[in-house]
Amino acid sequence: MLKENEIPFEYREYTEDPLSEDELRELFSALGLEPAETLRTRDPVYRELGLTGNEPAEALIRWMALHPTLLQRPIGVVGERAVLGRPPERLLELIEA
Repeated sequence: MLKENEIPFEYREYTEDPLSEDELRELFSALGLEPAETLRTRDPVYRELGLTGNEPAEALIRWMALHPTLLQRPIGVVGERAVLGRPPERLLELIEA
């Protein structure tokens, strides 16, 4: 979608270069969301770990740093602002503001 609209972007391969715990904390602050709100409950790791989504934020951050597929995506970041791209059209909010 960004390519179609000729919007330049930088992609980070989250499985090869996962976010650190500190980066995740900054991301949640920019998103204005709690970790549980971005948790992929259909991810196989979610079931394997026995997560419920009711875990403390810091525990979820640790799990997301170790298992980056637990984090919903795409996520767009511009400066101090971030948007969860669900649906992907939400990413356009970052350039329209």
